[in-house]
Amino acid sequence: MAPKSRARTDASKTRAAAPQGSASLPPDSGKRPTLKTIAEIANLGVTTVSRALKDGPEIGEETKKRVRRIARDIGYRPDRAGVRLRTGKTNVISLVLNPHEEVMGYGTSMIFGISQALRETAYHLVVTPHFLGGDPMEPIRYIIETGSADGIILSRTRPQDVRIRYLLEMDFPFVSHGRTELATPHPYHDFDNYAFAFEAAKRLTEKGRRRLSLIAPPEGVTYHNHMMMGFERAVHHFGAAIVPTPGIDTDSAPDAIRTAVRALVGNGARPDGFICSGDVSALALGAGLRDAGMMPGQDFDLVAKQTSSVLDHTTPAIDTIFEDLTATGHALASILVRRINEEPIDTLQSIRVPELRFRTQHPPAAAARQ
Repeated sequence: MAPKSRARTDASKTRAAAPQGSASLPPDSGKRPTLKTIAEIANLGVTTVSRALKDGPEIGEETKKRVRRIARDIGYRPDRAGVRLRTGKTNVISLVLNPHEEVMGYGTSMIFGISQALRETAYHLVVTPHFLGGDPMEPIRYIIETGSADGIILSRTRPQDVRIRYLLEMDFPFVSHGRTELATPHPYHDFDNYAFAFEAAKRLTEKGRRRLSLIAPPEGVTYHNHMMMGFERAVHHFGAAIVPTPGIDTDSAPDAIRTAVRALVGNGARPDGFICSGDVSALALGAGLRDAGMMPGQDFDLVAKQTSSVLDHTTPAIDTIFEDLTATGHALASILVRRINEEPIDTLQSIRVPELRFRTQHPPAAAARQ
């Protein structure tokens, strides 16, 4: 019995000696950390710890930070099955992501931003895949019918998006990367694609380009409409002409874009200014133009939407307009958490302003063409 008594005494000394708020586990650290573990380390009540981890408004910010730090340091993870039984919540956010969008790091950047926003919350991220050509409602119905998440982040919105209409009818928390034309307002965070196309066309006309082509998003998605409106407005305003690019869009395979562009300039159409709404389309377009013997800065200029670092390293440099997808992911997750907490929808709508990254000089012949 004596060894056990000494062990209890040593344990009491260890607990008493530990500084308040220290993230060292108590002697029974072989067990999974619980709310009680955090409470003992922080010298707080279990109820206070629970409310702090749930971001309860009645708990001070310093206390919340201290509790979260301790929870992180000792590896605390809530028992999700128990949480669901008690509250009906999963503490899961589902990102419905098309694998095609992961090209050039779309998915990686988005997921990183979402994870940053969720880091100090009780929520965890899962990715639910949706494939081009499949039923867009399938992943949405699955989440709703199985109760596998507390909220949904979705993208590639359409003007009359059936997924968003369904989620509104079900009163299920969600946020969309992109807008719709539905009469009922809904949470969203979007990139100003109208401004992107207008500024890109303006830049090209300032450099003396007068025959402009746009590789746009696929028809049917809302941001295709926004981008086309900005492009057409600028072309008309600055006295340029549109050269269509039939049969290709940003969903086209790079080889298809390269081949189509090579054929376009070879049949006499010969645009002298190009706008690409994606990193991959810009690289493929540049390859097609080089195949046709056209030289950047001399025979044509290009402005591309940039969502990764790859276009920072092209030779020669090209003008880009940046869409920060990490910041977008952070904004989407923050909006969704606020929606789950029942904040008003009219406070949960935002649009990201394009960031101009113009790197090139006007070509010497630009003044003569103007």
